[in-house]
Amino acid sequence: MSDARAENVTRDVRNGGDLVVETLHALGAKTVFGIPGQHALGLFDALSRSELEFVSSRVENNSAFAADGYARATNEVGVLFLSTGPGALTSLAGLQEAYATGVPMVVVASQIPLDGLGARRKGMLHQLDDQKASAANVTKSQRLIQHASGIPSAIQDAWTEAVSSPQGPVWIEIPQNVLLDPVVVPQVEDALAEPFDNPPRVELVREAVKWLTASERPVIVAGGGTRRGHAESWLLSIAEKLGAPVVASPGGNGAFPWTHPLSLQSWVEDRYVTEVLEDADVLLVVGSSLGEVTSNYFTLDPRGRIIQIDAEPRVLESNRPALGIRADAGQALQAIDAALTAEVLAGHRADWRGQSPEDLVAAVLAKVAARLDGQDLAKERQFMADIRAAVPDRMQTFWDMTIAAYWGWSCWDARSGQFHSAQGAGGLGYGFPAAIGGAVGLKQRVLAVSGDGSSMYSIAELATAKQHNVPVTWLIVDDGGYGILREYMEGAFGKATHTELARPDFVALAEAFGVPAQRVAPEGVKTALEAGFAADGPNVVVVETLLKMFAPTHL
Repeated sequence: MSDARAENVTRDVRNGGDLVVETLHALGAKTVFGIPGQHALGLFDALSRSELEFVSSRVENNSAFAADGYARATNEVGVLFLSTGPGALTSLAGLQEAYATGVPMVVVASQIPLDGLGARRKGMLHQLDDQKASAANVTKSQRLIQHASGIPSAIQDAWTEAVSSPQGPVWIEIPQNVLLDPVVVPQVEDALAEPFDNPPRVELVREAVKWLTASERPVIVAGGGTRRGHAESWLLSIAEKLGAPVVASPGGNGAFPWTHPLSLQSWVEDRYVTEVLEDADVLLVVGSSLGEVTSNYFTLDPRGRIIQIDAEPRVLESNRPALGIRADAGQALQAIDAALTAEVLAGHRADWRGQSPEDLVAAVLAKVAARLDGQDLAKERQFMADIRAAVPDRMQTFWDMTIAAYWGWSCWDARSGQFHSAQGAGGLGYGFPAAIGGAVGLKQRVLAVSGDGSSMYSIAELATAKQHNVPVTWLIVDDGGYGILREYMEGAFGKATHTELARPDFVALAEAFGVPAQRVAPEGVKTALEAGFAADGPNVVVVETLLKMFAPTHL
């Protein structure tokens, strides 16, 4: 056989890797994130014969963050390819964020050959006793595929599970030989993955409506599930029908119009807002566990009845007794809104002890502002206002676990953009790689915000941003260490220990990657960001300043 004929035969041979990428493409995937590895070479060879775009990160944890950011920004499924052993394990902290926040992802990890699986220790590279068990705490489910013929159905099932509420990442692993061996399975032409229906029970909707229409002081807490369930329109309608003030959790930021007369915005860490939640006779909690931050660090003590809606049954009544409704937030609020007819609402009027809900909201926000006025926070408030003024209304933003983000949880008006943060699991390093994923999916510029400590978790992804010419502007607030931990320790112990960091010249470092960067004073952040937004490709803005948090009200 001639060399040319041998080459043609090789090109015609399909393997398990082809089945993976064909199924993903048929399901609607457009982009894959990850890093190649020895046992995963069949996946990456198949990508060369696929229309799927591949974004090569530098650390697997950041690949997971990027797939997460892609999914949040686009409302599509994030797809992640992982190598075996160390590569798979390195992704787990990123997957914890996606799992905690309910981000739909399909994770395809390679595995050692089939004959190495089980209790025997054959000494294979990257061998683990049970790799998928390592992912059990951070994914909805885990599957091992042992035969190529099972690949299409397994991926289709995983996709269905990922997009079904409660959404989240789903883990699939495929042995090296299954990915590489030739297959007789025909090319995958179509695949369908519809989310499982998760409606509320009729009698629970009826009871919730009875409570709400009988209430005088209803209040709504909009958690992250409100956004994941695309329930914003029904939330707005219900709030206006009932005259119910709405406060968003950090994950729910953006679910309700920031400047609406009923909006308590996201000031869940303020005692004045906590008191409103406590005084409600009915508290409607949507897509939130009333967890640590939303409950103002578990100081919230509601005196009224609670209706709690969540797709995750483990969340229901996890912190407070409630009328628990296990359902997708969108489907539940749609049903409640439909039941709140003019006839049902006849005679209903919200009354906060002689005050209208709109006047109550205005008074509470004024007291929150006055509390901030009484603290030395002019620099912090102006800094956040300048960032907000620079960011276009529709631009999506991605925030790391840093002091600026903690301010953003409470004070950021997302407008028509989307606010994304790592508040689900709270790990460092989320902002920049997630922004890369978001920008790749949107084909639009986004903003990432990190501190100097958190930025060092993902600094290698400057190479990714440069390689793919990703339109992301990265704001690094350099305060010389782990700023929030410094503040916590000084408050608790009178001194901070091991929070100070030696760090690089971030501008020179970015430029070493070929990424334009500039250093500005805090008062120059607006102009610098606007210039970065107008540029092409990635760029970095560094601000050296020490930001403080507003004083806590739960102590």
